[in-house]
Amino acid sequence: MTAPNRSAPSSPPRPPRSEPLQDEVYRHMFRLESSRPGAALELALALLRAWIAADAQPASRGQKHWLRKISPICIEMIESSLHPTTPPRSCPQ
Repeated sequence: MTAPNRSAPSSPPRPPRSEPLQDEVYRHMFRLESSRPGAALELALALLRAWIAADAQPASRGQKHWLRKISPICIEMIESSLHPTTPPRSCPQ
C-alpha cells in the first residue's frame, strides 16, 4: 500500500475575482432582456463595479478586454430599455 500524495491539491483552484463580476453582468443582462423591473439600473451598476474592479487589479488585462467587448452591448441594452420605440444605434467595434 502506498501513502497518499500530499502535494496534490485537494480542491480545484479558486477562480479569479473577475468571474463573479462577469456572472453578475450576464445575470443582469438576462434580467433586462426579460424586462424585469429595475434591471437596467442593476446592469449599469454591475458594469460599473466590474470596471472599478478591473482598474483596481494590476493584472486584469483579460477582464478589461472582456469589458471593452461587453460594455457597448450593455449600454445599447440599457438605452433600448429606456427608450423602447427608438431603434438601437450601432456600436463601434
